[in-house]
Amino acid sequence: MNLVLRPGRADDAADCGRICFEAFAGIAREHAFPPSVPSPEAATGVVEMMLNHPGIYSVVAERDGEIMGSNFLDERSPVVGVGPVTVAPGAQNGGVGRRLMQDVMQRAAERHAPGIRLLQSGYHSRSFALYAGLGFEFRETMACMQGPPIGGMVPGYEVRPATDADLEACNQVCRRVHGIDRGGEVADALKSGTARVTVHDERITGYATDLSFFAHAVGESTEDIRALIASAPAFGGPGILIPARDSALLQWALRNGLKVSELMSLMTIGLYNEPAGAYLPSVFY
Repeated sequence: MNLVLRPGRADDAADCGRICFEAFAGIAREHAFPPSVPSPEAATGVVEMMLNHPGIYSVVAERDGEIMGSNFLDERSPVVGVGPVTVAPGAQNGGVGRRLMQDVMQRAAERHAPGIRLLQSGYHSRSFALYAGLGFEFRETMACMQGPPIGGMVPGYEVRPATDADLEACNQVCRRVHGIDRGGEVADALKSGTARVTVHDERITGYATDLSFFAHAVGESTEDIRALIASAPAFGGPGILIPARDSALLQWALRNGLKVSELMSLMTIGLYNEPAGAYLPSVFY
């Protein structure tokens, strides 16, 4: 029977979560890497959150009533982020992933999103080829890093919890660095209480929605990002993503006990500006 694509539903969480875990764990095992998702329960929790979030679009692929895979598009900010796109191991290499990608790309086009971005595991050459073949351009390599809290402070850079009154200042920092803002994600982080800002010379010069795999940070300078990392009590999920080209930040993190678990590729379609500052992407971008 033909593959059918439909919107995701809340009751898809268990099946899509299981497939998400099996897909990521399988490809990681093939390359002797630890899975980025530690368990089916953890994957289901992530998928359930995304299926129920009003700012995230979801699509599910079915064949004969059986779920074959899913994909998501984070629409909380003007530039949209793809993923996770996952396909059941038994259905891989049959065009399901391509259909799921084409669906979210069409969704982005219909919404006139200025750009689409994603991160993919560097060891997964098939997914790299798929995305490149669909028009995504490689931008840079990210190092996923995990380890014990660093602690300490960066002189001249105060880190404090963000408040609702800081939202526009955070958006301004992001616009200065990236040319766009990610206000929807910052607003979510303010609601959950995970957002924090750096203050330098009596003004906000950086922020983080959290220090984790699913969060991002932006700063006018590397010192802003160092201060945010140093203040974190832990690094959520597989860890934080540090641009490998930022040698000063990467080497500082290594000296302070963080270790690289894998390398990931940032890929984009449409609007992209070379960063005019420092940043940590989320796994979306």
